[in-house]
Amino acid sequence: MGPVIGHEGVLRLLKQSLQKGRLAHSYLLVGPPHVGKMTVALYLAQAVNCTGSSQPCRACSQCVRIASGRHADVQVLGLREGGATKEISIDQVREIQRAASLKPFEGSCRVFIVEGAERLSAHATNALLKTLEEPPPQVLLLLLATDEEALLPTLRSRCQRLELYSLGVQEVARALEERGVAPKMAQHLALHSQGCPGIALRALEEPEWLEAQEVEAEQVAQLLTASLHQRFALAAELAQRFQANREDVQAVLGLWLEWWRDLLLVKEGATAYLVHPELRPTLEGLAPEVDALAVARSLRLIQETLDVLDQNANARMALEHLLLGFPFLERQETAAT
Repeated sequence: MGPVIGHEGVLRLLKQSLQKGRLAHSYLLVGPPHVGKMTVALYLAQAVNCTGSSQPCRACSQCVRIASGRHADVQVLGLREGGATKEISIDQVREIQRAASLKPFEGSCRVFIVEGAERLSAHATNALLKTLEEPPPQVLLLLLATDEEALLPTLRSRCQRLELYSLGVQEVARALEERGVAPKMAQHLALHSQGCPGIALRALEEPEWLEAQEVEAEQVAQLLTASLHQRFALAAELAQRFQANREDVQAVLGLWLEWWRDLLLVKEGATAYLVHPELRPTLEGLAPEVDALAVARSLRLIQETLDVLDQNANARMALEHLLLGFPFLERQETAAT
């Protein structure tokens, strides 16, 4: 785990609370995927267990073990098993309750991090409420959520809310350069991240993942000349993927947003700001054939689809509506020669 990138206001608030001994027993960290919620949560776990001179020092045995995921008193409830999104069950929450009743084993505070708290089942939420209402001493509970509206108001009201916003592109690029990334690559990854440093760091560590993302983005160009049957087939495929892994399909739609944004930039001659410069030939070939109103409509449709999917709408119908709303082009070749 590296240092937190950005979010100075949140870190300053937490440091002040630590210094004054006024840390809350539970926090709700909200923000878009990969913005740094888990990094801040682990930062706080280190801070409450640190034995160094400044918390967190990131060098003492407590900090090092937490960073490596080997600390007995820091437990993370994950969402994924084999890549699929799973509901957080009451059995998992009961395990938190059992562990919370015990004294810290190797540190000074037990920390429980619930990743994707919006995936708590109804029974799990009710069980967790009991823990929040009567928090055991030496226990810190951190809920991480992208869609906080999916959480019960009673659950939200029992946590101190901390919102993590997307960072500026230059802030992400600067952090990457400090990690030794060449300025040109840092700028490219920062644009691709859309202000979420976790995306930039993953793209840096897994080039093959970044290549796969670029293939997903380029799929839009093929869609514009796809038949009605092909669009319905893709909607069905994406709906099936959504049932298994919501974030996977949300990420695809995010890439499509980037593609349409890049097309608009090409139309306006602002190619220096492309998120996907490698697709510039394709975009330049398409720019004369797609008017600005169609681009704006497509951008709006994608955002509306993301919103309704968050509200548990019928995924297949929402995705069909989106794909049918994209322009239909007659030509077969979309790449520039």
